Amino acid sequence: MVVSRDKTPTAQETFLQMAQAAGLRGRLLITIGLLILIRFGIFIPIPGIDREAFAAAISNSPILGFLDIFTGGGIAALGIFALGILPFINASIIMQLLTAAIPALEDLQKNEGEAGRRKISQITRYVALGWCIVQSSGITVGLLRQYALNNQFWFIPETVLALTAGSMFVMWVSEIITERGIGNGASLLIFVNIVASLPRTLGNTIDYAQTGGQQAVAQVIILLLVFLVMIVGIVFVQEGTRRIPIISARRQVGRRLYRERTSYLPLRLNQGGVMPIIFASAVLILPQSLAGFFSNQGPVSQILVRIANTLRPGTWSYIGVYSLLILFFSYFYASLIMNPEDVSKNLKKMGASIPGIRPGDKTKQYLEGVLNRLTFLGAIFLSIVATVPTLVEGATGVTTFRGLGATSLLILVGVAIDTAKQIQTYVISQRYEGMIKQ
Repeated sequence: MVVSRDKTPTAQETFLQMAQAAGLRGRLLITIGLLILIRFGIFIPIPGIDREAFAAAISNSPILGFLDIFTGGGIAALGIFALGILPFINASIIMQLLTAAIPALEDLQKNEGEAGRRKISQITRYVALGWCIVQSSGITVGLLRQYALNNQFWFIPETVLALTAGSMFVMWVSEIITERGIGNGASLLIFVNIVASLPRTLGNTIDYAQTGGQQAVAQVIILLLVFLVMIVGIVFVQEGTRRIPIISARRQVGRRLYRERTSYLPLRLNQGGVMPIIFASAVLILPQSLAGFFSNQGPVSQILVRIANTLRPGTWSYIGVYSLLILFFSYFYASLIMNPEDVSKNLKKMGASIPGIRPGDKTKQYLEGVLNRLTFLGAIFLSIVATVPTLVEGATGVTTFRGLGATSLLILVGVAIDTAKQIQTYVISQRYEGMIKQ
C-alpha cells in the first residue's frame, strides 16, 4: 500500500496498521482487555445489602441516577467498583487548584521536569485515597446503612474498605491504560461507562415513543435532532483552532545560511477538551457526597442537604452554577496547558516572532488576549451544549435521557476524537519507521 507522508492516515491504513503493527496492536489489546476487566468488576457485589430496595431508591433520585451514568451502573449494581474513577477526578481537581495556589507545587510542575510531575502524580494518588475514604464513608453511613440486611458493627468498615479498594484498583487500571494503552485512561473509563448505559436509555426512549402516541414520537424526534446538532457543533469546536503566524529570523550556522521560515502556532478553541465539563460535573456531585457523610449531625448536615437539593440536575440553579463552573475550569485548564509567558520566551530564544508584534512582553500580552477570547468562546459553547438539551428535555417532557444528557454527549464525542487522534499519531509513527527501514 502506497502512503503519503504529508497526508492524514486513511481509514484503510489505520485499520491495517492496527492489525499488523505489533506495538499498536499490543496497546489496543491492553486497552480493550483492561476496559472489559473493569466492566466485569462493576458487577462484583458488595455483600449484606438489600439490592431491590436500593434499586427503587436509585430510580427516584436524579442525582444518584446521574452518578450511576458515570460509574457505568456500578452504583445501581452495588458493585465494588461503585465509585469508579470519580474520586481520582476529584483528587485531580484538588491538586490542580493547589498547584496554582502553592508555589512549591508549581515549582515541581514547571521546573523539576519528569521527576516533579511524577511526585505530583504520587501526591494526587494519596489525595485520591483520602478522598475515596471520605466519599465511601459518606455513602455507607448516609445511604447504604439503611439498606443493610444486618446492623452489625462490621458492616460499615467492610463496605468502606470494599469501595475504597475497588476505586483504587480502577485508578491503577486507568494509569496503566494511559501509559501502556491508547488514550487517556480516566476519560476512556468514563466513556465506556456512559456507552454501557446507552442500550437501556434507548430502550426506554423507544418504549416511551411507542406508548405515548404521535405526540411522544414528535417529542423524541425533536430531542434527537437537538442531540445531532450538538454532535456536529462539538466536532467543529473540538477541531477548531486559531493559527497564529510565526516567522523565524534568518540565521547562519557555520557556513550554512538558513532563510526566514514561516510557520504557525495553533491555539485550540477549546483548550481543555472534555476536562472542564468533567471537572464541573464532579464538583456538583460533592455536596451530595458530603451530605451523606455528615448525615444527622446538626446544622452542617442541613446546610449540605439544602445545597444538594438546590443543585439537583435540571433546576435553574443547577444550570447557572454548572455554566459558571465550566467557565472557571475552561480558563483554569487553559492556563495549565499553555503559559503565554513561557511561549513568548521560547519564541525569543529561537529567534522567532509574530508579524507586527514585538518580542517579549508585547508577544505575551498578545497571546494572552487571543487565548482569553478563544477560551471565553469555547466556554460559552460548552455551557450551551451542557444546558440546551436539558431545557429541551424539560420542554418536550422526554425524561428517558435524563442523566445521559449533553454532558455525556460531549464526553463521548470528545474522548472519541482524542483517542482517534492518538491512534492516528501511532499510525504516522509506524509509517515513518517503515520508510526509514526501506
